Amino acid sequence: MEVIQHLVEGKPVVICSRTSCCMSHSMKQLISNYGANGTVYELDETPQGHEVDTALQKLGQVPRVPAVFIGQKYVGGAKEVISLQVQGRLVPMLMEAKAIWV
Repeated sequence: MEVIQHLVEGKPVVICSRTSCCMSHSMKQLISNYGANGTVYELDETPQGHEVDTALQKLGQVPRVPAVFIGQKYVGGAKEVISLQVQGRLVPMLMEAKAIWV
């Protein structure tokens, strides 16, 4: 879990992704369309990708990517992020994390 804490520390938005994952691409697009400039870790291109993948599994993240953190808090995967968007709660979370300014 320390590896995850280190990755998200001081960053308003973090997305753990894989370059071949279409849902990861969709989450990156969705969040960037709101003007947020999230930090993206492509687990298949990063040296500690396997370690991060294992930590995400321990969080209960299935599938393990995309995994989204907003305001250093674990939000979940694509299903949870889309649910937040539909409920109108995604933008307020991004604003609270100072990822966007409206």
